[in-house]
Amino acid sequence: MLTKIFNKLAFTASLIALSSASVFAKTYEHSMGTIEINEVPQRVVVLGFGSLDFVDALGIEPLGMPKNLLPEALSKYKSDKYINTGSLQEANYETLFTLKPDLIIAEGRMASIYSDLADIAPTYMFQIDSKNYWDTTQKHWSTLGEIFNKEEKTDALITEIQAKVDTLTSLTKQAKPKALTVMSNGSNITMFGPISRFSFIYNEAGMQTSTSDNVSSETRTHGNLISFEYIADAKPDVLLILDRDQAIGKASGQAKQLFDNSLVSSTPAAKNKHITYLDPSAWYLAAGGYQSIKVMIDDLHDSIR
Repeated sequence: MLTKIFNKLAFTASLIALSSASVFAKTYEHSMGTIEINEVPQRVVVLGFGSLDFVDALGIEPLGMPKNLLPEALSKYKSDKYINTGSLQEANYETLFTLKPDLIIAEGRMASIYSDLADIAPTYMFQIDSKNYWDTTQKHWSTLGEIFNKEEKTDALITEIQAKVDTLTSLTKQAKPKALTVMSNGSNITMFGPISRFSFIYNEAGMQTSTSDNVSSETRTHGNLISFEYIADAKPDVLLILDRDQAIGKASGQAKQLFDNSLVSSTPAAKNKHITYLDPSAWYLAAGGYQSIKVMIDDLHDSIR
């Protein structure tokens, strides 16, 4: 008899607990839908460097993350204390199941496998809109700050970065530099404008675009293919260069050799020493990160000093 009563009480308690969890669960929007969270996540897995950069700034230490190509600012996660979850494009599902996360934070490179990740645990998609870099970054930060009950810390980080953005834009308003942003990918050079992964340079930082009227470019999926003749004809005040090979660990420093030529040297950017090699991790691998956006702002400051 006592056993039956105990079992009935336990069953009732379980129902109450489930009901309470449902009542107190909150729905959060993200780049690919919504998730419900009813308590602060304790077992967190992060699958991208931008989101890892931010949660690290909040004082959250995930159980696992991709370890290849980790930015220097996140080098502590190379420790065996943290589990390698795969690459930035592919997750090791077996590892994720083993970790039993109560929250997975994924990024745009894993958008195609979002449903698979969501089958393992509630998955928040941290995906930065290239048309509104800082605006969408703030929204993701605010959402994750609420999920982790770190709203005050999040507000302080946003205020800090906004002040840096404001200082930068006050300088660009005065100088009105025309910037040409290019990416070196092997022997190919591509150009990027305001609607691209480099939109922050133009939309938030306030630089103007520099283009060529006389030399053609070829539209590609990732930027427009251009030549050194294009760069010379565009006459940029500021030349911003990202070495993609360095970003993905294929080579280091090849872009500087490639751009050391008479056509680049003829530009106002070269003559006034306004050629800047962008930090590859911050600009290419860790979009929306706290440390990365500070590095981005510093790179742009350096380009107009």
